[in-house]
Amino acid sequence: MRKLLLFCLGTLLSLGALAQCIEQPASWSYSVKAVETNIFEIRFQASLREPWHMYDLGPYQNGPQPTRFTFDLPEGVYLEKAMHMESPPAKAYDPLFGMEIGSFGGNGVFIQKIRLEVPVALIRAVVEWQVCDGSSCLPPETEEFEIKLGEGSLVAGDAVDAGVAGVAGEFSADTAAGTAVDTEADVARRPSPSLWGIILQAIAFGLVALFTPCVFPMVPMTVSFFLRGSEDKRKSRLHAALYGVFIVLLYTVPIAVIIGITYFSGGASVTANIFNWLATHWIPNIIFFLLFLVFAASFFGAFELVLPSKWTTKTDSKADKGGVLGIFFLALTLVLVSFSCTGPIVGAVLIKSTQGAVWEPILTMFAFSAAFALPFTILAFVPSLLQRLPKSGGWLNSVKVILGFIILALSLKFLSTADQVYQWGLLGRDIYLALWIVIFSMLGFYLLGKIRFRYDTPSDHVGVFRFSLAIAIFSFVVYLIPGMWGAPLKALSGYLPPLDTQEFVMDRATQAPAPVEQVQPADRKYSDIFHLPYGLDGFFDYEQAMAYANKVNKPVFLDFTGLGCVNCKEMEARVWSDPRVQAMLREQFVILALHSDAKNQADQEDWVIDQRGKELRTLGRINSWFVRNRYQINAQPTYIILDRDGNPLLPPRNYNLDIEEYIRFLQQGLEAYHK
Repeated sequence: MRKLLLFCLGTLLSLGALAQCIEQPASWSYSVKAVETNIFEIRFQASLREPWHMYDLGPYQNGPQPTRFTFDLPEGVYLEKAMHMESPPAKAYDPLFGMEIGSFGGNGVFIQKIRLEVPVALIRAVVEWQVCDGSSCLPPETEEFEIKLGEGSLVAGDAVDAGVAGVAGEFSADTAAGTAVDTEADVARRPSPSLWGIILQAIAFGLVALFTPCVFPMVPMTVSFFLRGSEDKRKSRLHAALYGVFIVLLYTVPIAVIIGITYFSGGASVTANIFNWLATHWIPNIIFFLLFLVFAASFFGAFELVLPSKWTTKTDSKADKGGVLGIFFLALTLVLVSFSCTGPIVGAVLIKSTQGAVWEPILTMFAFSAAFALPFTILAFVPSLLQRLPKSGGWLNSVKVILGFIILALSLKFLSTADQVYQWGLLGRDIYLALWIVIFSMLGFYLLGKIRFRYDTPSDHVGVFRFSLAIAIFSFVVYLIPGMWGAPLKALSGYLPPLDTQEFVMDRATQAPAPVEQVQPADRKYSDIFHLPYGLDGFFDYEQAMAYANKVNKPVFLDFTGLGCVNCKEMEARVWSDPRVQAMLREQFVILALHSDAKNQADQEDWVIDQRGKELRTLGRINSWFVRNRYQINAQPTYIILDRDGNPLLPPRNYNLDIEEYIRFLQQGLEAYHK
């Protein structure tokens, strides 16, 4: 018995460990060998932790960030042939980018040969890469290498000691591809607060599920099952603990098995592509939206989601056998009987977690089931607490209805995601807010007893708890209302559509550009398609922006952004909303916004031919190609301050919500420009 319990507990702990080790997902090392006289082969090895994957050398137009190497070669040192991978990964079609993309997990080796015409002991190299773990990607990172070749030349077969990547001093690297920009400084790596938010939501849902009509009445009956007729308290408590472990396993293991099958049959990239598709494509997002509507209707009492009765009857009969097997079937009976209440909650938790990394559904289901099972175990250990539990009654149905309102509000997020990515224009910010205001207002009236559903018990008074909860809900509604007229609502910026989808903003006049000496030309390209927030004026074509900047003697503020970029919208909502930032951008910079995902066709004169001879016609593909080739970046958001010739004055800046740091970045750019 003890061994079985320890085995189950070990299984749960191992599942939780999947979420660790994500801060440093990639490490680099190198080795050097002379393959011919004065010709060296440098092997760069990337080692990745699961479930992260890295892209190959590409290049990809309007696609993901490929792995890119830049060499600082002294006079007399030349690259011998193009860099290649030792084992190029198989390319797979990515529906998000609409192209075949190569990526690898585990280890990948990149090989570059160099030729020396003069004795050289040391060369430097920089690698820029990006790692992804499903539907989310970390910002691109850089690593510097100091590669020791030894003194003078080597003959074939000689080897040089291997080394690991280290941070060298700053240097510039001019290569055939252009000037490489040092992106190490001020590159902000976004943490994953959404993961902790989802875990906390899963725990909260697990505890709330305990107070639904399908589960709560079973608590005292289940606990008494372990206590009645048992003189051995230690044994009864062990059985109760095992019961809780089985509940967690029944919820968690099936999800882990499904993900494991896709992982081992198709590899990390296939599993990641599945989750990428679930998070971004319109089909799963619309399906999730409709499922949430079904779940909400079920909680409102329109119908019940129930499993066949013969399932519960069969498992209940096996639970009477006793022993470990009986405890397992007792846990299975609880899971099946409570499905009509917990099914929609479990579905909501799983759907939310598929918007993140591959392992997040396992972790969130573990959190949900642990919170759901823990009270059963605690009450079995301390049975006196049963007397303090409230009696079953109509309040249990109220819990279901409240959950129905919350799930209904959350459903709009999936519709909004599809709407933003595909630019349908169906769910602007004001419509989204109007729906939330109505939904939460109705929830407030429900708590006050003004609205009743099918299974609600009539009451002639409102309890203190319901009244307090109604106050909190109506306070939230009052907070939402100014958003209908353009208030930023920064606390909800991650859930709401971007501000530029709002049709009416009351203070738009106060956000209009202040008078300046030179008025920006009215014939700016693509200004009928793109718009900047807060009444800011800017350009959407590089040549026009540079010409105007030289005319007015101002630096160019390059905003590499995206229409569907959540981080970009959050930066605008929480950083650009600061009046000091707006004033600096409006008065002291020429803003150039280049969108990476725009599907609009560019003017024919702006079409370009990429390195593969393919003609790029859409603005998004052209902008991505230009920024990647000119500035070696492909991540959004990225902000670069440019001089008169379009050269960066400072290292680029990425996602970072620190307003003071952002202002310092702008000030440093101005100082560098006027030196």
